[in-house]
Amino acid sequence: MICRIFSVLAFAVLVGGPAFGAIKNLGVFGETYPVVEPDVVAELQEEAARKNRFGDNEFLERMKTYQPEDIHHLPRATRDRTFLVDMTYALDQDLLDGDGKVIYPKGFTFNPLDYVSFSGGMLVIDGNDPAQVKWFKKTPYADNHRVRLLLSGGHAYELIKQLKRSVFYLTDEIAGRLHLSAAPALIIQKGDRLQVREFLVPEGEHDEK
Repeated sequence: MICRIFSVLAFAVLVGGPAFGAIKNLGVFGETYPVVEPDVVAELQEEAARKNRFGDNEFLERMKTYQPEDIHHLPRATRDRTFLVDMTYALDQDLLDGDGKVIYPKGFTFNPLDYVSFSGGMLVIDGNDPAQVKWFKKTPYADNHRVRLLLSGGHAYELIKQLKRSVFYLTDEIAGRLHLSAAPALIIQKGDRLQVREFLVPEGEHDEK
């Protein structure tokens, strides 16, 4: 039980929040509408139900322009760069079991990659930058749905339609934890660390549609 709790904790630390709570998922809701955070979806559905207008233009427009408040914007990379990130983390409070007993004390340090694997990886692009979007479409990652696509700008609704895949938003917490400073950036596991690889997409090279 303790090992299971710790594995869940390690996973949460690795991705920046419980069960990907810090990565705002915009998958597909039903057959028409993109999915935003569960609480946002619930709020919009309740409002629509009250007014008997679920699926009307106002609801759809809100979904098209949705962005989380803590979306983290990144500038375009000015050079190719690769670096490693040590994910070692120190608990900021005691981790207790159901009986209130301390399982792991405050200050306990661990590397989540020793307990969970970061399969697939993540790729961050600025959805407002046509060059980065076109660059992404030409990479092998575009057809690999195990690689999570995160946006540091733009709206996921349009990219979901274009790319026919789930899209997530990059948040301040994730960007800080991974030391991200430019996009596009690919994040994959290398042993007990994460490797961040930034790609130079020259201004104007792929901007034409």
